[in-house]
Amino acid sequence: MPLRGLSRQAVLRRQPSADRISGGIVESVASAAVCGTNFCELHDRAGRFYIHIPLWCGLSVLRAFFISLSESRGLRAVAERSAIGQRLSSRFVAGTQVEDALRATRAVNQSGPSVSIDNLGENVTNADEARASAALYQQLLDEIAVQKLNANVSLKLTHMGLDVDEKLARDLVISLVAKAAAMQPPNFVRIDMEGSPYTQRTLDFVHELHRLPGNRGCVGAVIQSYMRRSESDVEKLLAEGIRIRLCKGAYKEPPELAYQKKSEVDENYVKLMKVLMKSGVYHGLATHDESIINQAKAFATRENIPHDAFEFQMLYGIRRDLQQSLVKQGWRMRVYIPFGTEWYPYLMRRLAERPANALFIARNLLRK
Repeated sequence: MPLRGLSRQAVLRRQPSADRISGGIVESVASAAVCGTNFCELHDRAGRFYIHIPLWCGLSVLRAFFISLSESRGLRAVAERSAIGQRLSSRFVAGTQVEDALRATRAVNQSGPSVSIDNLGENVTNADEARASAALYQQLLDEIAVQKLNANVSLKLTHMGLDVDEKLARDLVISLVAKAAAMQPPNFVRIDMEGSPYTQRTLDFVHELHRLPGNRGCVGAVIQSYMRRSESDVEKLLAEGIRIRLCKGAYKEPPELAYQKKSEVDENYVKLMKVLMKSGVYHGLATHDESIINQAKAFATRENIPHDAFEFQMLYGIRRDLQQSLVKQGWRMRVYIPFGTEWYPYLMRRLAERPANALFIARNLLRK
């Protein structure tokens, strides 16, 4: 029977003992995944069902599905308040409080990697919420200094009130970057990228922040390789020596703005990655793609780029084995640790980036 919303080739097959569904959660879920170069199959141990997804069509459909879920206000309201939702997110989100993030940071630091802490949230609706968000980041920077953690912070401009009062948002972020720059040793604020309606304003503000006295090297941008404009944006950022976090991108964008095929996104990532690695500026390569990581390592070796000239970046709870392997090989690694009550959009976008994570979450959710 074709699965609604997927192509005919993406088929869910069931035996008579079909899984029970309770409260929207499948009680017996797929517990294995077999992926080839052209397909991915998810199936349970008893063989009662499987999903066969051709990679050329199915994964793009799943990606669109999870991005759509990330934008659902109704599902978000239910999920973020439910006990099962909290449990579901716990693998990828450190917790809801500052101390949860600091505890996770200490643990990650002890195993070798550095950290970037992000208080989850975006599109605040009033000035008080924006000021509260900024105050929390002030607290984070204080605690990082007091506890001598190897960590910086990442934030979204809409979390600082960009949609409410642009001047307020700018003032709040200017204060945060100034605080980070004045720390001993100086710290760093990463301005995260959001959807395309915010791209130009975000980059303009990063350029402005970086030009302020004392801020050089203490604020950076994020570039998404699926955006067609990214090569031009990289050139402009590098012209001013601004540090870049390169990722693939996790928002739904139209074809005229963004590459739609994974092969095109990956090709542009590798192209931009090589430019960053040879720039002489310290950048972050944010990816869990082992093929791209191996290309980066080989390129660094071939071009005599030192291991400490850049860093790999990965998300909290994802590919911890690969994180540790890179650390043991002498490469720099930073783990992005999110925390907060507004975890739902973040989690859905992570599933959009890598739909196989949905299987992983489901297995761990039901594990005793």
